[in-house]
Amino acid sequence: MATKSNANAIMQYSFLAAFANDGTIDAAELAMFERLALEDGTVDAQEREMLSRIFSRVTEETVDEDVWAEICRFKNEHQIP
Repeated sequence: MATKSNANAIMQYSFLAAFANDGTIDAAELAMFERLALEDGTVDAQEREMLSRIFSRVTEETVDEDVWAEICRFKNEHQIP
């Protein structure tokens, strides 16, 4: 049985919640991205591509230190460019 990618849900969440209110990602928003990406136990290629686009919109200076560390950890663990 093929798994369904959550890439579209990740994109929608980024527009409706994460970037809509303040243009950045907070800890709760990052946790939601991770939950959506890992819903089926793995981060597929479409989810990696979408998360790469989303994460490229923030920098170390625009998010909390803990959020930046978790973004870096998650990207490394799941091979997100």
